[in-house]
Amino acid sequence: MWFNQKKSNEQNDPQILLDELSSNGIELSIEELIRYQSKSSLINLAAAKSLHGKMSGNYLARSKGRGMEFDEVRHYQNGDDIRAIDWRVTARTGETHTKLFREEVERPVLIATDLSTNMLFGSQLLFKSVQAAHVAALVAWHAKSRGDRIGGVVFNQHSHTELKPRSRQQGVLHYLHALVKCHAESSAACSEPLDREQAKLAFEQNCARLRQLAKPGSLVYLLTDAFSLTDEAVRHLASVSQHCELVVCLLSDPLEQQLPESEQKISVTVTDGNERQQLILGDKAMAEKYHQHAMSLNDTIEQKLAKAGARLLHFCASEPLETQLHRGVASWIR
Repeated sequence: MWFNQKKSNEQNDPQILLDELSSNGIELSIEELIRYQSKSSLINLAAAKSLHGKMSGNYLARSKGRGMEFDEVRHYQNGDDIRAIDWRVTARTGETHTKLFREEVERPVLIATDLSTNMLFGSQLLFKSVQAAHVAALVAWHAKSRGDRIGGVVFNQHSHTELKPRSRQQGVLHYLHALVKCHAESSAACSEPLDREQAKLAFEQNCARLRQLAKPGSLVYLLTDAFSLTDEAVRHLASVSQHCELVVCLLSDPLEQQLPESEQKISVTVTDGNERQQLILGDKAMAEKYHQHAMSLNDTIEQKLAKAGARLLHFCASEPLETQLHRGVASWIR
């Protein structure tokens, strides 16, 4: 009993968890991202919708054609290739039958990771930005294991880096180094006041650029907390989802959802870098109001993204990514 309790405490100890993740929770290193190469089996990037890419690759298109993957046999029709006639079925049935195959198409994987100042926040284990980078690394390594090309955008409110899809490990490492570099730049600028309008404009522009980069049939991941989401950004994302599979990973922190519990009433001051606000911990009425406001904001964001045709996945910065995947937090687990 004592041993089990001790083991449970160790599993919940933030420092032990951070050591396992090779992270300090605040900064980002290439080592902690490379770690996810051995975790790629946790997810499955199999196509969830019809693909429209024109290049050959590892995914079966929904349309039938002259591919390599056998699909079915049907009665011969005028115009069918006589080379595809199934002579065994024809001889057995007395009627001419032909084989149909599914064509293989290539699906580039584009990952857009938001590392803006608002993502540099975490109250328990990791910054949202660090967790976003972990998700991006896992997706990239899994895509590489399937033979996909990996590219995308890494951005904050000041700058962005575009990476054209590359194959093999080179594409993954190129993206991971861009994550580390952009995160360091964001950390260096986090002392500056957050210009909300600038952040929203930057988010819109990066969604627009993602729209231009995403070729038909691509799998597109957007990793963000969506705090800078605007109607214009939603319009760009809706355009992406028309021809691609769009998955939006929403990053959050427990403190953004509800106030910490307290037996005594404690007045605290919080700030977003521009405005200050007084909160009282231990006040049930204020805690409920805070929670309801957070839920309303979340619902608005989810409705906009769902309307844009995105599939939504939720990740919290307070737990290791593996823990959330094993628990079944995401629908793309094997």
